[in-house]
Amino acid sequence: MTTSSLDPAGSLDLASSLDLASLLCSRLCHDMLSPVGALSNGIELLADEKDPEMRQRCFELLEQSARVSADKLKFFRLAFGAAGGFGEQVPVNEARVLVDALVANNPRITVEWVFGSDAMPKPAIKTLLNFALIGMEALPRGGVLSLAAEQRDGASEIVVRSEGPRIAFDRDIGRALEGKLPADDLSSRTAPATMIAMLAQTTGGQLQYMLSDDALVLGAMLPDVA
Repeated sequence: MTTSSLDPAGSLDLASSLDLASLLCSRLCHDMLSPVGALSNGIELLADEKDPEMRQRCFELLEQSARVSADKLKFFRLAFGAAGGFGEQVPVNEARVLVDALVANNPRITVEWVFGSDAMPKPAIKTLLNFALIGMEALPRGGVLSLAAEQRDGASEIVVRSEGPRIAFDRDIGRALEGKLPADDLSSRTAPATMIAMLAQTTGGQLQYMLSDDALVLGAMLPDVA
């Protein structure tokens, strides 16, 4: 088992804001490529298809791809972007809706929620969503994704646990969460972890992770910033 926390003296400053923003955009484009590509292919098939049953099937595939695309865009808007449509406090249920929509496309993953607050600061919600993203990727064979969050005593506490067979976790993501990933090793895969590590550093907070063969636990303590 490995446990780590954000190192305030780490190498996060080596990665420029421009590089990080570019890599987050690359990550978004990578994740959007499949559903948008399916939309394009479906439209091409529909244009040439004459059989009514096959056309109906094309419409169903187009509807599914459009829904997946919209779900991912809504998720990344808040997880990666400024999310200007929200105030400083974001309803926790907003994060739940976004995560549930993504997991709905993967029937092998079951989601469990425990919330102690109705709303949390935007940095905490962004951390929760990015923890959920890392947690989902850790379950390539399925499993249980458990998310807990609450705001108390002037700080936001977040715990996300992925439990399933043969947990998949990139050690570079762990180093990014610690704030120890060199700028030369920053990639679109590690950019989300680097971003929330920087968020934690800005608020004077702390990130932690514990890894075993069948579980990954991600934790955050983020003081409220006035």
